[in-house]
Amino acid sequence: MTDDADAVLRLAADLVAIDSRSSVSNLPVAERIEAELKGFEIERVDYADANGVAKRALVAHRGPKGGYALSGHMDTVPETGWTESPWTPRVADGVLHGLGSVDMKGPVAACIVAARGMPAHVPVTLLITTDEETSKQGARTIAASGVAKSLGLKGIVVAEPTGLAPVRGHRSHIEYTAVATGVQAHSSTGLGTNANWALVPFLAEMKTVFERLRSDPTLQDTAYDPPFSDFNLIIDNHGTAVNVTVAKATARIKFRRSRSVDYSAIEAAVQDAARRAGVTLTEKREGTPPELPADHPLIRLAVAETGQAARTAPYGTDASELQDLAPCIVLGPGSIATAHTPRECVAVADLAAAVPLFRRILAAGA
Repeated sequence: MTDDADAVLRLAADLVAIDSRSSVSNLPVAERIEAELKGFEIERVDYADANGVAKRALVAHRGPKGGYALSGHMDTVPETGWTESPWTPRVADGVLHGLGSVDMKGPVAACIVAARGMPAHVPVTLLITTDEETSKQGARTIAASGVAKSLGLKGIVVAEPTGLAPVRGHRSHIEYTAVATGVQAHSSTGLGTNANWALVPFLAEMKTVFERLRSDPTLQDTAYDPPFSDFNLIIDNHGTAVNVTVAKATARIKFRRSRSVDYSAIEAAVQDAARRAGVTLTEKREGTPPELPADHPLIRLAVAETGQAARTAPYGTDASELQDLAPCIVLGPGSIATAHTPRECVAVADLAAAVPLFRRILAAGA
């Protein structure tokens, strides 16, 4: 194993071993990362998330201003479905297993090892975020940071797992939350009001919206696979038992949209359906879907360095917020296929291969 491969594996395993689900504080993993960045000027961007949990994002810089930045997030999804300890990193047949191994503590480790190995005259920046899996708040705080703005970055490589193939654009989402209220009672008494019955008419219209997105070619983007937008529904009765009338029924919808399609009719349909059903509707929006043209200098650089054509992706990343700082490309080791699953893993060779690629991109910014 090369020195870079050994360093990446060691750091990635250390990061996997620290629980940094979006629901808990990421300060321990942020402190572990900061310990790897001797010689860097570091801005700690501290905030409390919507639940009051202490969070920290990091802006680390060394050398002259300008150049390219490498970015990744510290938080992970919940450990849903894991039968082995998600925070016990395991290597088998050259593959690192564990929660966050590919999404994206392994890629973050590759970014750090690459950045540390650059000569002093090359500008090197790391933008290490948190809450990417939920609110993108870490990326937004970095994008608003005076220190980050002062660096004059030429571009940002968001190192999400792409198999080291350049992704020039992706969708971003609107998250809708619809809430219906009722009166809780023993269901046999007839004294309660079940909130689900108020929610059902709204859900029926949302099914029509879902079908329209998949059937109407004017609402699809053939530059993406799949061409139709995600409109994913989650329903929550907040733990109500089957013999209790439901006092609160919540529907959450993640609507992923493309940059080039006008979805105003879809947004109006959701809002109008909520009004008709009498449910309370709120929404959270990510930034505009990031998408660079194929001839953008950052895309040309990535294509030249990887030997692979640039493509688009249906998922979202911190690029939707970091694009306010500089143009973004998504490019990182590993496959998205095992992310968000209890089989999450990444080949150590893929992490090691990312290090020289990231260094060549950083060097091009000098």
